[in-house]
Amino acid sequence: MINLPDYKKIHCIGIGGIGLSAVAEILMARGYDISGSDMRESDMTAKLAHDGAQIYIGHKAENVDGKDLIIYSSAISMENPELAKAKELGIPAVTRAQALGALMAEYDSSIAISGTHGKTTTTSMVSLILKNAHKEPTILVGGNLPEINGNVYVGQNDYFVTEACEYMDSFLNLKPKIEIILNIDSDHLDYFKDVEHIAKSFDKFAKLVPQNGAVIAYDANPFVKSVISGLPNAITFGLSESCDYYASDINFNNDGMPQFHVNHGGKALCQIELAVPGEHNILNALAAFACCHIQGVSVEDIVKTLDGSPGTQRRFDLLGETSTGIRIVDDYAHHPTEIKATLAAVRNMKHNTLWCLFQPHTYTRTMALLDDFATAFDEADKVVLAEIYAAREKNIHKISSKTLMNKIKEHDPGKDVYFFEDFEEIASFVYNNAQEGDLVITMGAGDIYKVGEMILDKDQNR
Repeated sequence: MINLPDYKKIHCIGIGGIGLSAVAEILMARGYDISGSDMRESDMTAKLAHDGAQIYIGHKAENVDGKDLIIYSSAISMENPELAKAKELGIPAVTRAQALGALMAEYDSSIAISGTHGKTTTTSMVSLILKNAHKEPTILVGGNLPEINGNVYVGQNDYFVTEACEYMDSFLNLKPKIEIILNIDSDHLDYFKDVEHIAKSFDKFAKLVPQNGAVIAYDANPFVKSVISGLPNAITFGLSESCDYYASDINFNNDGMPQFHVNHGGKALCQIELAVPGEHNILNALAAFACCHIQGVSVEDIVKTLDGSPGTQRRFDLLGETSTGIRIVDDYAHHPTEIKATLAAVRNMKHNTLWCLFQPHTYTRTMALLDDFATAFDEADKVVLAEIYAAREKNIHKISSKTLMNKIKEHDPGKDVYFFEDFEEIASFVYNNAQEGDLVITMGAGDIYKVGEMILDKDQNR
């Protein structure tokens, strides 16, 4: 592991990405001289430049001249000219995850939130609880959190909170004192062979925690249960009374928001009412509660934050309502398990027809989980598919959203499912066919949220 104080001038390749930009912000706040490159300008690069970073648009070998250390994102190819030049000059180069691990090692109370689903929501909950309890944590979250005006916040204390992504085993570079393991499910099958392979990585991750730390885990998931088996520092959460922290007396209001009691050691500690829907968010809140409670945060302070907290952007965001009474919601769900959980949550809300506008995320995920995707939309009345969002991939599988449409119809021949090649067609179709009292949810990790905005724009300009 690198020792960050040994370096002064640090160059970040792919600095515009949400993960590396946050690391760059923290390093700048700690007094490092930061530069970075990206292929295009963005809000992220503009903010970094405003805060004092030297930003290069385009990757050129000369960008690394005079630098002490290179940090690069996982999206950067080993053939990148800046990486090649750094190697030629003997400048050490590390991944973003390795740099993040080095940063974490400098904090006494480092917290890493992991799991196939729910990381961003739970990280946001933990971060805001600690911040509102005046613990002044440094925060690195995988989404935009309005309360910190972005995805990173530099605190003034010994607390460090971050998401821990399992993709390419990057979380094995981290140095956590406390871990949360929310769940383990099949995903990132362009890297992992299967869910057993994923579970083995989580097993290694759990063993990173020192004896005086804690692994907070959802033991109703069989893979998580296996990972924590025999760990002396495991703390469990869930819906069963056998858990260290568990929820009881669960009910939902007319907007689908859950109310429940939090119990610990057989004793009811409090009641919480969330402003995000669904049973899955009860579990996220329980994990956040346990994490902060074991660190001495008072029940009152935890409840004050969790009660009514809206969470991060793109996690069940109400984008607006048309003049004809159609509500538009956006959600980041992009895995079959997440889709099912979100649509199940929506069923607790008052509405007429439920429209799900879904954009699959990556060819590999769509191909590997095609059968699971086919059954994920059972709770939706109408499904409208956009073309697959490629992200980092090339379409070597020759798969399309038409393939998914046919799979859904094969599973449920009576399902109303449609495919359109562009967002304008989707927006027009939904705007012309949705009725008063309908609920439209845009769903996916790409840019499908733009369709919701387009529908609202059509309504304003009609």
